[in-house]
Amino acid sequence: MLTPESHGVKPLVCAAALCESRAPTEGAAVSDQTRSTPPAPQSVWWQTSAPIPADASVPSAAEIVVAGGGLTGIATALMLARQGRRVVVVEAREAGAGTTGNTTAKLSLLQGDVLSGLRTHAGDAAVRAYVAGNRAAQEWLIGEAGALPALARPATAYTFATTAEGASAVAQEAEALEMAGLEHRVVPSGAGEQIGLPFPVTGALAMDGQYLLQPLRVLRLLADRLREAGGRIVQGCRVTGARLNENGVCVETDRGEIDCTTLVLATGTPILDRGLFFAKLEPQRSLVGAYTVEGDRGLPDGAYLSVDPVSRSLRTAEDRSGRTVLLVGSESYTTGRGGSIAERLAGLDEWTRERYPTARRTTWWAAQDYRATSRLPYAGALPRGGGRIHVATAYNKWGMTNAVAAALSIAGAISGDRPDWARELEATRPFAGGETVAASAKVAGELVAGWARAETSADSGDETPEGGGRVVRAGLQPVAESTVDGVTCRVSGVCTHLGGILAWNDAERSWDCPLHGSRFDARGKVIEGPAVRDLDPVK
Repeated sequence: MLTPESHGVKPLVCAAALCESRAPTEGAAVSDQTRSTPPAPQSVWWQTSAPIPADASVPSAAEIVVAGGGLTGIATALMLARQGRRVVVVEAREAGAGTTGNTTAKLSLLQGDVLSGLRTHAGDAAVRAYVAGNRAAQEWLIGEAGALPALARPATAYTFATTAEGASAVAQEAEALEMAGLEHRVVPSGAGEQIGLPFPVTGALAMDGQYLLQPLRVLRLLADRLREAGGRIVQGCRVTGARLNENGVCVETDRGEIDCTTLVLATGTPILDRGLFFAKLEPQRSLVGAYTVEGDRGLPDGAYLSVDPVSRSLRTAEDRSGRTVLLVGSESYTTGRGGSIAERLAGLDEWTRERYPTARRTTWWAAQDYRATSRLPYAGALPRGGGRIHVATAYNKWGMTNAVAAALSIAGAISGDRPDWARELEATRPFAGGETVAASAKVAGELVAGWARAETSADSGDETPEGGGRVVRAGLQPVAESTVDGVTCRVSGVCTHLGGILAWNDAERSWDCPLHGSRFDARGKVIEGPAVRDLDPVK
C-alpha cells in the first residue's frame, strides 16, 4: 500500500508541468469532486478599494520583519514603527489578500457563542481577559479609523437563533456576557422584525455601539500611516523559513534573505513548524455571497450572526456602483473536507432567496481562519524561537478584534510593556490535550484515507472536464489534474507541508489540503500555508 513514508512525503520532481489548453470532451467521465463551477470569487471589499502601495526592493536587513500583510501584520508593524523601530512587512501576495480582504468585517464584542464556548473550555478569568483584549483592540482601531464613515460605521450587533438548539446557545451566551460585564439586551422569541429580520427568531441578543468595517480601506489607512512612520511594505515576497543566529534571525524568502533582530509571523497559521501549531489548530473556511435585493427594502441594518447548528451571518455593504448589497455568510467547514463547495454556495443562494425572494447574487468569496483546540487566540513567543520569533494565530472567525489584540500584545512584548490582559490570557490558557489528540486523530484519518484513495485511483485516460479536478495514480505518484478555463494542469497531488493528499475545491478552483489547511491554485502555486513550497509539476 502507498503511504507518505514510502513516498518519502516529498512529491516526485518532474521536468516541467503539463498545462495544456483544450476544450472538455463531451461525455468525459466526471470525478466525484467535479460540479458546475461558479465564476472566480472576488470580495466586494476588493471591488471597492484601491491597491496598497508597496516597496519594490527587498531589504537585506531590518530591525523587525513582519511576515504577513493582513490586519495583524500591518497593525503590528505600525505600532512598532511608532516606537521608532525599523520595520519591514513582507507579504507573499498582496496586502490584505488573505482573511482581511475576505472577512465579513464586523468589529464587535458580541461574537455569536464565542464567550460561552471560552467559558466552558477555559473559565471565567480567561473570558474576562479575552474581552479586555478585544475591547482594547476595538478602541485602538476606532481611534485610527472611526472618524471616516467610508471605513467604519456604527451598528448594533445581534446574535440570534431560529431553532430550539440555537435558543439554548443564546441563553448561555447571555450568561457569559453578564459575567464579563458587557452591556447587552435580551430579545425574546417572536417575529424577526423586532431585530430587523424578515423571519421568526427563537431568541436574540443585541449590543449597541459596535461597528461594520470596509476592511481593505482600513488596511490602506494603516498601511499609509505605517509608511509615514518609516515602515516598509514588500509584496510578492514569500517567507519560506527562518534560522536563529547570534545577532537575531535570518529570514529566508523566495527573493533573498533578510537579517533582523526579531521576526513576527502574522500569516494566519504559523509557517514555521517548530511550535507544532499545525497540530493545535483547526482550519476553517466559510463562504460569503453579496446579493442585490429589489428596492433594498427590509435589509438588515446591523451585524447579525446566528448560533444555530447551520449558522448564517448577515450585514449590508456598498458595491462598486454604490448600491446597497446584502452580505450572507455560510456555516464553517474544515478546509479540504467540505465536499462540493459549489453545492454549499448553491445552498447559501437558496437560503437567501427563501428569505429575500428578489435576492440576486452579484459576487461571492470565501475566507479561512483557524480555531485553537484551547479555543483561545495565541499571540506571543514561538516555542523554540529563542524569544526572537513571535506568532499570532487562532482568531476563531473574529479577526477584526483579535488581529489588533494580537498586535497590541506582540508590540507590547517586544517593547517590554505587554498589556495585563495579554499576560492574564496566557496564564489562563487551558491544557487542551484531549482536544488536540482528537483533532490529530481526524488528521491522521484523513491522511490514511487520502493515500488509500490515491492508491486505487488509477488514471483512466479520460479528460478532466472544465472546472473539474481529480487525484489519480500515475505509477507510485498521486497526480492532481484539473481543467480551468480550458487549460489542463497536472501537478503533484501531495501537499508540500506534511504529505496530505489534496482535495479539489470545485468553487474556488483550488487544491486544498484536508490535514492543516494549505491551499494551492490549479497550477500548484501556494495560496496559503502552512505550506511554503509550490506543488511540483508532473510531466
